[in-house]
This record gives sequence, C-alpha cells and structure tokens, in this order.
Amino acid sequence: MLDFGSLVSQTLAFVQQHQQWTVPLVFALALGESLAVISLFIPATVLLLGVGALIEASGIAFWPVWFAAAAGAVVGDTISYAFGFYFKDGARTVWPLSRRPDLLIVGEAFFARFGVWSVAIGRFFGPARAVVPLIAGVLAMRQVPFQLANVGSAGLWAFVMLAPGGAAMKMFGW
Repeated sequence: MLDFGSLVSQTLAFVQQHQQWTVPLVFALALGESLAVISLFIPATVLLLGVGALIEASGIAFWPVWFAAAAGAVVGDTISYAFGFYFKDGARTVWPLSRRPDLLIVGEAFFARFGVWSVAIGRFFGPARAVVPLIAGVLAMRQVPFQLANVGSAGLWAFVMLAPGGAAMKMFGW
C-alpha cells in the first residue's frame, strides 16, 4: 500500500536537495493533479503547498514555479477535456470511473449548475477538479470558453497552491 505521508516527505526532501528540478516537478504535479482519474492517486495539493514553503525557505524564484504549476494544470485539464470529447459517454466505462460513477454524477450536476464557470470554480474543489474538464469534453463544450476558463483559473489556482507556504514561512520566521 502506498504511504502518502512518506511520499510527501520524500518529494519535499528531493525538492530541497535538487532545486534545479523544482520547475519540472511542479509542472508534473500540477499536470497529475489536473488529469481525470490520475488525480485520485497523486497528493499534489499537499505537495504544492509544501513546495510553496520550500520556495521561500530555499530562495527559489517564485514566478517560474508558479508558471510551471499553471501550465501543468492547463495541460492536464486540456487532456481531460480531449479524453471526454473523444470518448463521449464511453468515458464512463473506463476504470476507475466505471467503478465510481458518483464522480461523474457529481461533476455533471456541478457542470449543469454553473456551466462554463464550472471549469474555473471546479478547479478549487477536490473531486470536481479533474472530472469537470472531462465532463466539459463529454458535453462538447466549445473550446474557446473552455480554454479561457481553464487558463484563467489555472493561474489563480497555482498562486493559491504555492503562495500560502511562502507566506507562512515569512510570518512565522521559519
């Protein structure tokens, strides 16, 4: 069984020891966090918050790491959208969605309620984060509104994930 606590501590230790890998690692974490299904297995939220603290403590430049997180999130949502657009209702039959139909039901209800805003809002809510882009694809949402919501929310989301750790480091003098 995968020990998430150990994974988090090992990943953060790796970032601290190999700062040159921070940008690609953050891109990969944000990508994984934004991919439908894959996001269920990656504790990226905790890792990104931790990396935010390491940025401040280690003197790593914030903006390249922020850009990597935003870009990873955009790419992940775009892939999830494309998967939904290509497979349509067949996406429901793919594991683990075939075993967790509740994820799609919640995502569809969220999308029905908020429309294009669900892409932006959904990025900030756990289970909806990775299924809303998939559902947007299944429902054939137009590409331009999807990408506007995707890119705009990714920048804000990346800031929200990374900035609190750095702020805490400054506030508490760690």
